[in-house]
Amino acid sequence: QVQLVESGGGLVQAGGSLRLSCAASGRTFSSYAMGWFRQAPGNERELVAGITGDGARTYVSNSAKGRFTISRDNAKNTVYLQMFSLKPENTAVYYCAAMTYYTSRRGDYWGQGTQVTVSS
Repeated sequence: QVQLVESGGGLVQAGGSLRLSCAASGRTFSSYAMGWFRQAPGNERELVAGITGDGARTYVSNSAKGRFTISRDNAKNTVYLQMFSLKPENTAVYYCAAMTYYTSRRGDYWGQGTQVTVSS
């Protein structure tokens, strides 16, 4: 069982930056791949970025490539999503998830989500 708590969301102007954090409970954090998903109103939840359990490999969606970076600190049981050059279309609820595989579209455990709003 893994419990996940996201933080770091908020309101930011277009072109700004945010760093999301996801703190995990449990001793098995490093055994899980982790991912950041987002869901905008009326849209399906989509994978934005993923990272393997050891942090050696990462995935970033085409729409986020070059602007978003995923990382993790297994000593702190935390995964991060650094977002630069934010756009209004990045507005969504962002969720972190523990996954079996770092590019999986499905999570085994989910956080409650954090709202990111980008104003134009």
